[in-house]
Amino acid sequence: MSETPPPEIVLGRNNYGKSEVRLFKVKRDTAVHEVWDLNVRVILEGDFDAAHYLGDNSKLLATDTMRNTVYALAKDRLIGSIEGFGLDLVDHFLEAGPTVTVCRVEVTQLRWRRIEVEGQPHDHSFVRERGERKAKVWGDGTGTRRVEAGIDDVYVLKTTNSGWENFYRDRFTTLPDTDDRVLATIVTAKWEYDIIDADFDHLWDGVMARTLETFTDHYSPSVQNTLYRMGRAVLEEFPEIERIWYSFPNVHHIAYDLERFGTDNDGEILHATQDPYGQIEGWVERRP
Repeated sequence: MSETPPPEIVLGRNNYGKSEVRLFKVKRDTAVHEVWDLNVRVILEGDFDAAHYLGDNSKLLATDTMRNTVYALAKDRLIGSIEGFGLDLVDHFLEAGPTVTVCRVEVTQLRWRRIEVEGQPHDHSFVRERGERKAKVWGDGTGTRRVEAGIDDVYVLKTTNSGWENFYRDRFTTLPDTDDRVLATIVTAKWEYDIIDADFDHLWDGVMARTLETFTDHYSPSVQNTLYRMGRAVLEEFPEIERIWYSFPNVHHIAYDLERFGTDNDGEILHATQDPYGQIEGWVERRP
């Protein structure tokens, strides 16, 4: 048994849980199968002082049990959205013991779509799509629940209708103005719902669609302007969403110098750089 710590040294905020729980489910009750490919993280907060101060584990739920619970509940509860499954997990773990006061469940979904054969989606063969779907569900013992959804690793690019000009300059500025450039980025987004009972699949698909459509529908004078336009389009269409955050690394495509080889380059031959890169992030919110 550990010794009681001196009074001037105390335990701060803490949590524990299980990460990287890889879950794959096949729904095969009909000839047309459905699949879920998930990575789940469970985090618990509560009164775990005895474990830290005294080595008393009697109030700790084993993280191995958390892993088992994810698989066991998936059998009957994972039938739709990952947000709904996250809410079921939060409800369960908050009942795991009186010392658990907060539960957070984070789910990443790898997206698989049906392979088309002669124009028809195949019943049980799939190809993985680029980009991940995210969900984060938070709950406490008072019954409060919060749901956040997200997008990650979605590559977008347009070859024109974008520029960067009339920006602030100082003595170190060398970049020239341009009104025609390649705009490329990797979309990361997260948004917060003001409800917990919704068609989350429909909403997620809608946010993805508005984000991609808005990327195409205007001349972009800056990534910042496009970020705001995307967020505004989402909030105007979906009142269930309180606010949305985007992160855009600016994947630069720079014209390669062909003049030294006696060849003109009219914007067709470019070098795509990995780093350094610009990073543009921001929330778009409803006015209080």
